[in-house]
Amino acid sequence: MAWWSRRTRARSEAPTLSSRETAAGALRVDLADLTPAPDVYLGQCAALHLGFVELLSEGIRTAPRPADKDALARAAAIVLDRYRAITAELERLHLDRSDALQPHLASVEEFESRTRGNAWYEQVASAHVTIGFLTDFWMRLAGGLPRELGERVVDALGAGDLGEPLHRILERAIAAEPRLASRLALWSRRLVGDTMLQARSALVRHDDRSKDEAQIEPVFTELIAEHTRRMDKLGLTA
Repeated sequence: MAWWSRRTRARSEAPTLSSRETAAGALRVDLADLTPAPDVYLGQCAALHLGFVELLSEGIRTAPRPADKDALARAAAIVLDRYRAITAELERLHLDRSDALQPHLASVEEFESRTRGNAWYEQVASAHVTIGFLTDFWMRLAGGLPRELGERVVDALGAGDLGEPLHRILERAIAAEPRLASRLALWSRRLVGDTMLQARSALVRHDDRSKDEAQIEPVFTELIAEHTRRMDKLGLTA
């Protein structure tokens, strides 16, 4: 198999997710104390999704097989729909989308450059790991938004099964070349650190950092557990 190179505001209750357990809901309420203002939340979330679209588009361009191009195109379409839904919320708040995106583009581009990977299969693994982890995180962080806005954001971020096409691509690649498993497992572990830093960059930190850390730690523990489950489904050690 060839390797292809290349602000202060009132709080409201968190939106309810039927698929989440009660304990997860409690974690969302805690994390909500660190949620940025709606314009900042939406701007950074939208900027991240632009980066995801670019990553998937590059994967489409360099994919080795038509089936892989098709799967990545389906994944890119889901991400683009999420981006449109998030930017629609900016418009609903009468905010200029360019102004909201601008402060976050440089950091998102830096994040994407660190996690993109060189080989094609690394790019697909990067999409699978970073989009999955950050989607889980931003859905929890939505608990600090005004209730109706938070519910719409959670619906937008949960729309479409993005993991399935990316999972299938990697599954086929590993089946065709089993030696890829160890390389992808190592690469995926490297991605988690940068992805956690990117998530933390979205949080509003307070003077009492020890309290902040006490709130963040269980959330990230759960996020890592979900990441581990995704890796386990591929037969990889997270």
